[in-house]
Amino acid sequence: MFKGSITAMVTPFKDGELDISSFEKFIEFQISNGTAGLVPGGTTGESPTLDFSEHKKIIDVTVSISKGRIPVIAGTGSNSTKEAIELTRYAEKAKVDAALVVTPYYNKPTQEGLYQHYKAINDSCGIPIIIYNIPGRCVIDMSVETMSRLFELKNIIGVKDATGDLNRVDEQLKAMGKDFLMLTGNDENAYEFNKRGGSGCISVSSNVAPKLCSDFQNLSLSGKDMEALNLFNKLIDLHNVMFVESNPVPAKYSLHILKLMREEVRLPLVTASENSKLKIRKVLEQLSII
Repeated sequence: MFKGSITAMVTPFKDGELDISSFEKFIEFQISNGTAGLVPGGTTGESPTLDFSEHKKIIDVTVSISKGRIPVIAGTGSNSTKEAIELTRYAEKAKVDAALVVTPYYNKPTQEGLYQHYKAINDSCGIPIIIYNIPGRCVIDMSVETMSRLFELKNIIGVKDATGDLNRVDEQLKAMGKDFLMLTGNDENAYEFNKRGGSGCISVSSNVAPKLCSDFQNLSLSGKDMEALNLFNKLIDLHNVMFVESNPVPAKYSLHILKLMREEVRLPLVTASENSKLKIRKVLEQLSII
């Protein structure tokens, strides 16, 4: 159910508030271009600067507009276990297909603390939970051993792996087997990640190039390795330029060029510099996106 090109969606803003009209159009843009799943309220959606009511709203809108056409995986993580439980329960009531729960940031829990955090969320809800392991932002790295313990729980089904370490794919596959879902959180390693046993990518680049990212994943997962590699190589510059400044700043500027939304982000993020804008435009032109 959860495979291929899954978009970690940006959250559009207008004059400091949610831009629901643009968000609805953006969801349709994603679905019509072959995206295999939608993730509202994740890192790319600026979740740390969304209040609880806004977070609930974007989950509701995503479920309402997608109408079951593709899976919705709601970002429901927090460094507060209580808050993560509350948001995951809300997402379940909203009829999402799964929850994406990031490891607690800033608190720096031990491996046992990580286990107890996810166990508490698991025990409080009845929807599939995907662990989001991103040490670069959260400062902690969930071990394969801890992940393996969590996989024994009823709702934990897999991981969004943003470690950037491809050896982890092999280690996780060995420890938990093929039933453990593995999605990369790094567009730039998506080809090799799938080759080693992954099922797709929760992607930043697919915000901007949903069809190209979907085409790549479809080729990769159907075993058309050379065609997949050729397309992957064409997309490398896009993957890199999406991080020329902090995510989702480049993605939002790109979508602004495409007239899908404003480039507005919330402080402490700021819009892209003129130098970065030139780099982004150049890559979009090379790929005939604009």
